[in-house]
Amino acid sequence: MGSKVFDLIEKERKRQDSTVELIASENFVSENILRAVGSCLTNKYSEGYPVERASGNRGRYYGGCEVVNELEEYCCDLWKQVFHTDYHVNVQPHSGSSANLAAYLSVLKPGDKILSMSLNNGAHLTHGSPVNFSGKLYQIIFYDVDASGRIDMDNVAELARREKPDLILAGASAYSRILDFERFSQIAREVGAYFMVDMAHIAGLVVSGDHPSPFGLADIITTTTHKTLRGPRGGMIFGRPELAKKIDSAVFPGCQGGPLQHIIAGKAIAAEEALTPEFVEYGHQVVRNCKAMCGAFLDMDYHVITGGTDNHLFLLDLTDTGLTGKAVQDELDRHGITLNKNCVPNEKRSPQLASGVRVGTAAMTTKGWKEADFIEAAKKIDRIIRQMPR
Repeated sequence: MGSKVFDLIEKERKRQDSTVELIASENFVSENILRAVGSCLTNKYSEGYPVERASGNRGRYYGGCEVVNELEEYCCDLWKQVFHTDYHVNVQPHSGSSANLAAYLSVLKPGDKILSMSLNNGAHLTHGSPVNFSGKLYQIIFYDVDASGRIDMDNVAELARREKPDLILAGASAYSRILDFERFSQIAREVGAYFMVDMAHIAGLVVSGDHPSPFGLADIITTTTHKTLRGPRGGMIFGRPELAKKIDSAVFPGCQGGPLQHIIAGKAIAAEEALTPEFVEYGHQVVRNCKAMCGAFLDMDYHVITGGTDNHLFLLDLTDTGLTGKAVQDELDRHGITLNKNCVPNEKRSPQLASGVRVGTAAMTTKGWKEADFIEAAKKIDRIIRQMPR
């Protein structure tokens, strides 16, 4: 018997195969990862942790966990190797948002104060947006960006000294420049705050050495396992060893039940792949491609937030064109080019319309694109935008 579900899956496969994928948070996983996440591991419940965990947990709450215990420990060990760290790692978070919730719960109580970047300036919903749990549970103070869109580190220091936050957060979902983890760490130490890094977007570039590492500087580090890490959709938390018990307790039973062992298997394969020389070269190519594409837009007189890029993404500010980000996103969709509308610093429109679009190079680099391909794509996007009615 046929199934509409499989028909829709095939339809989506064809869409992914035929479109130019420029959404900065998306990527394409390997066949091995697809096999793992579609495996019999999806049948297994395994609330709790392997008893060997450094956090002193009491093991699993279900029987029959011998194999998944071995798998989860293997996954944790691999990710420590990937990032060359002795930090404790928890691979159970279902997503980056779940990882951030657990990270906050591990060291904060409701009403505590967080200093972070705002959504309009390039951060994520979970960094304190008033419509998100982070903005509802905690007091949020936002640091500013300068006129070009770069983080104003002097403003971060000034706010930290005045507001005395319990946690300072670095990380973004639409920020194209290197994050100064050293300076953030110094400021956090000065005011006695925890320093947390959300490296979801740049984690793969940390692996390849194209972005400085937060390990050794941050107290807690969260990430997704997709995006530039090119793994399955999911999250992870790293923390200084002394925070291991707090982190594990915050994930389970704090905010999750049973972990998804089929996804953990996919995370383990992603770690195996990240340990290869080919992955390091991939990270280098992602950045080269992004600089080339961004440069093409600059040459065509587009307004690029911060005037360029150091990583896998950049933002086009369309304010001067009279077009909304949503209009451009929708029109490009009709031409088989996928990206997303995005707010820009000092945004005047609603997030549903937005004044910019976010462009990323990680996914098409996986498909083998080089600099010339991205430059040609930029020119095609320009032709489409110029033909749009104002």
